[in-house]
Amino acid sequence: MNLYTPAQKRTFYFIGVTTGKSSIMRVFPAWAKHLGLGDVNIKGIDLKWHDEPERYREAVSFIKNDPLSLGALVTTHKIDLLKACRDLFDELDPYANLMGEVSSISKRNGRLIGHAKDPITSGLSLEAFLPPDHWKKTAAEVLSLGAGGSSIAVTSYLLDSKHSCNRPSKIIVTNRSEHRLEEIRHIHRQLGQPIPVEYRHTPQAEDNDALVTGLKPSSLVINATGLGKDAPGSPITSAAKFPENGFAWEFNYRGDLLFLDQARAQAAMRHLHIEDGWVYFLHGWTRVIAEVFDVDIPVRGPEFEQISQIAAQAR
Repeated sequence: MNLYTPAQKRTFYFIGVTTGKSSIMRVFPAWAKHLGLGDVNIKGIDLKWHDEPERYREAVSFIKNDPLSLGALVTTHKIDLLKACRDLFDELDPYANLMGEVSSISKRNGRLIGHAKDPITSGLSLEAFLPPDHWKKTAAEVLSLGAGGSSIAVTSYLLDSKHSCNRPSKIIVTNRSEHRLEEIRHIHRQLGQPIPVEYRHTPQAEDNDALVTGLKPSSLVINATGLGKDAPGSPITSAAKFPENGFAWEFNYRGDLLFLDQARAQAAMRHLHIEDGWVYFLHGWTRVIAEVFDVDIPVRGPEFEQISQIAAQAR
């Protein structure tokens, strides 16, 4: 049974879990006006975490076949959606094939195209707050809590050979379920591993606490689990000790954001730099909008700052 109504005007979709709560519903109309995208609508498609394959196929088939449906940004469901819908795409970019996920759905000349934009957007976001040559100067480590799409993206960026000797001394990836760890391990093997990567099964938050506490100074701790936005809570407890002079990066920018609160509680004592997901939000959305609407959107400089200000005001 088709639950989707044909679009009455050009429509861009957001496939997520609680899309109506996202700032993008207010930000996108302001961006569309600024970028000259014309009369275009944004609409959310809410699906359950790890939903049934048929739900993903319904959403992607609708976008593919509806003339006024232009494409979509996908969050939370990036891996599950591609697993269920790979045959519906006419083309996948190299990152989508490598990582087994899609974050951007667009159309070109009647062809449905899937892109995995997160390695690009996570890299841009990381570069925005890390000091130049941070890894080379500190030999610090990275702990990515979670092994889903966001973790795959940022670790793939960090392993890229273009960084030469400016890479972490070690990457640790944790997850509550072991099969996700096997998936990310498989992807990393294809990339090559110029630095050590550890994969830790951490069914309890206390398991993550020990890893956070054991990191070298200046290391980076990332909440890539979705806990704090898509589900309440945090992957660590308040007993975890963040690394001295370290970095705490919460990929989310909305929700209860308990991980962010835990980091802030130690900010002064541990001399932490704390980053939420707002800049990641900006890069994530603008890279997909640029793809779907085939427009050029700068990733830095005055024009990007203007886009950022528009979003902050609309937020």
